[in-house]
Amino acid sequence: MTASTRTPFDVLTIGRVGVDIYPLQDGVGLEDVSTFGKYLGGSATNVAVAAAKHGLKAAVITRTGNDPFGTYIHQELARLGVSDEYVSGVAGLNTPVVFCEIFPPDDFPLYFYREPKAPDLVINATELDLDAILHAKIYWSTVTGLSQEPSRTAHHVAWDARGRKPLTILDLDYRPMFWNSPELASAEVDKALGKVTVAVGNKEECDIAVGETEPLRAADALLERGIELAIVKQGPKGVLAKTRTETVEVPPYFVDVINGLGAGDSFGGALCYGLLQEWPLERILRFANVAGALVASRRECSTAMPTTAEVEEILKGLDA
Repeated sequence: MTASTRTPFDVLTIGRVGVDIYPLQDGVGLEDVSTFGKYLGGSATNVAVAAAKHGLKAAVITRTGNDPFGTYIHQELARLGVSDEYVSGVAGLNTPVVFCEIFPPDDFPLYFYREPKAPDLVINATELDLDAILHAKIYWSTVTGLSQEPSRTAHHVAWDARGRKPLTILDLDYRPMFWNSPELASAEVDKALGKVTVAVGNKEECDIAVGETEPLRAADALLERGIELAIVKQGPKGVLAKTRTETVEVPPYFVDVINGLGAGDSFGGALCYGLLQEWPLERILRFANVAGALVASRRECSTAMPTTAEVEEILKGLDA
């Protein structure tokens, strides 16, 4: 992970990777599932895949086990158009796997197998390509990466090297099973907010970040911490975004939900695309909303990411 990047990445993400083992039957507990699909997974990785699907030059900084699933991750990243230049193995640890259950429209329990430690939490500061991080047009991190050392320190070293450059994004992706306590998560997120310029999260994640769940108050609290663009996802109520000069709220795009787990990552990749196109904020949010909804209407996450043309076709229909 030390090679210098020649051409800046459009989107460089850092964080979780794994193999999603998802049932091919709906409404069935894992104990009764008979067939499964295997997919590339992990939030930061999925965002990079989503960005690549929109034609952006994307890479992910992460680590795997030196095992067949680690090999699979490298193969899938290459197949899906994401650079694996900054993906390395960790001796003695297994590549994580994640199982889910699918009970549409709104119940998708997740079961993470990341013990004794996930390789993606063994990202070391000394292995980072700080030049690539500095020059990436968008640098995307997640709260999960702050849950353990040495990943936590590596995140701060990367942010310090970037110097709060515009489009330094923090996904507030809070999963309680990765943390010793909500209080620890809140303390670490508070430190991180002073080093990023964009924050994205749902109402529960905003509660951990700034102690607010009401969307406008949560956005204001994020702006008070120096964030330039605060985005609060509200599920079936749409999404709200706020800067110091603009407040935009857009309604949801409704679909028949099959699996809602990858919608936020698809939203993230589409958000990156819209930001780099320098679209008006409302257009960015509408585009990202549709992209997220499309993945919720599909079974898997990474391989379900829509193309720009798919999203634009739906938007044209909505505007007709």
